[in-house]
Amino acid sequence: DKDTREQVPSILSKVNIFKGDRVLWVIVAILFVVSLLVVYSSVAKMGYSPYWKATTSHYLRNHIFAIGIALLALFVSYLVSCRFYRRIATTLYAFALVLTLCAYIPGIGHATNGAARWLPVFGFQFQPSELLKVATILFLAQQLAARQRTIRSLRIVPSFNPFRWSLPEQKKIWRTGTLPILVPIAVSCAVILKAHTSSAVLVFIISMVMMFIGRVRVRELLKVLGAVAIIGSLLVVFEFGRTQTASGRLDTWINLWTESQADKPVRDLTDTERAMIAIHDGGIVGVGAGRSVMRAKITHPESDYIFAFFVEEYGIILAVFLVLLYLWIFYRAIRIFEHCEWIFAGLLELGLALPITIQALAHIMVSINLLPETGQNLPLIAHGGSSMLCTAIAFGIILGVSRQIEQETLIPEKNESSFNK
Repeated sequence: DKDTREQVPSILSKVNIFKGDRVLWVIVAILFVVSLLVVYSSVAKMGYSPYWKATTSHYLRNHIFAIGIALLALFVSYLVSCRFYRRIATTLYAFALVLTLCAYIPGIGHATNGAARWLPVFGFQFQPSELLKVATILFLAQQLAARQRTIRSLRIVPSFNPFRWSLPEQKKIWRTGTLPILVPIAVSCAVILKAHTSSAVLVFIISMVMMFIGRVRVRELLKVLGAVAIIGSLLVVFEFGRTQTASGRLDTWINLWTESQADKPVRDLTDTERAMIAIHDGGIVGVGAGRSVMRAKITHPESDYIFAFFVEEYGIILAVFLVLLYLWIFYRAIRIFEHCEWIFAGLLELGLALPITIQALAHIMVSINLLPETGQNLPLIAHGGSSMLCTAIAFGIILGVSRQIEQETLIPEKNESSFNK
């Protein structure tokens, strides 16, 4: 990629291991440094709280260890050939799905705030739904790439009348489109939904975008949206999964916009209100590193509201720069996509960039009360080993695709060339 090499003339261009999109390498490095700084400062309240029974240094060491594991995972996934990912797509999806289901089994999974979503792995708590996000994108990229010759005429949504499913035409739709493409998306969303509603919505949005980029007919996508609207309404009515929690958060969000909060006691402020106070107190240049006041008031400043905490300490100017970094990630992914001659690789790397940028924007919008609380953290910055690990793997795959483009080793499989061929 000549364009990428010329845009970032730096020491990275002289180091053989840092091949591919060097802009992304720089962004990843910046995000890891920011993570180290803000997490160390944000967990100060844990170090001084008798509830947590650990020092700030303890949490810093844990976070450094998580960053080290994430960096190792990033480099390994970066060095692996894209052909390997295509071969393991189905196996990895099945494995991630089983792990996520195991998190719901009493005695195996660990429940937090009423949501069973953690598995103990070597003394650490792992969130398998994060791996399922990556695996779903990988599997969907494989299935869409394999059907590019017929994608323009392919139907993926069967009749809404189950009595017609025995007809030959409907059987073909199930066999060629519904089972290989639509059912895995639905299963992933359903499995994640019970533990984390916003993550299920995120997977669905990413899947819809990937199908649109993968040239699935718009008529079929509209049918999917209609079916999801009906199913979503039923889930709310019957309070399936965490829809009741989501409804409560939505009510709180609407209340903050429609009712005056001037007379509310300070002790009754929501985390979102405290986050907005933190942003206000930060101003243009911030109060300074390690001088945040609201980190002791917000429930999870190290994860759910780390952007607000970042603004308080470092100011709006650096916060805007941070937002631009996440937008830049997706822009670089688009540039890689434009140079990719293999449909599977292009769909994969662009699909993996989508959750990074969308999740970051969702997190930021929650902090400024443009969205109700979602529980989505800031990718590669917030405290949380599972999210950081899986995000690092996603970055590694994206960088690996750009490396193979640069080295001219990204050779398409048979019948899987570029979109315009």
